[in-house]
Amino acid sequence: MNFSPIANAYAGTAAGDGPDAIFMQIVPLAIIFAIFYFLLIRPQMKKAKAQRQLIAAISKGDEVVTQGGLTGRIMQAGEEYLQLEVAEGVVVKVQRSSVTLLLPKGTLKKL
Repeated sequence: MNFSPIANAYAGTAAGDGPDAIFMQIVPLAIIFAIFYFLLIRPQMKKAKAQRQLIAAISKGDEVVTQGGLTGRIMQAGEEYLQLEVAEGVVVKVQRSSVTLLLPKGTLKKL
């Protein structure tokens, strides 16, 4: 005689076995990836592209701001380095990639 108050539980088939269940597991992952792409990855790629275009368009006479906060006028532009005049007669050599902002012409005269 079995007087156990606990009934035996037998394994049954899961209700979600099949191609629809797999699809329903992949959909949330795809939605999360799409959210990450449009909110994080895509804006970062646009910003990087704009920075590359800015660096490529730099030429002699442009007024720029570097990552370190130096503002000055470009006296000579090379492939990798720029000569930046930060004050009258003071020329600093900086990497082209350190330029973060192109100022409108005449900005430094106002300072």
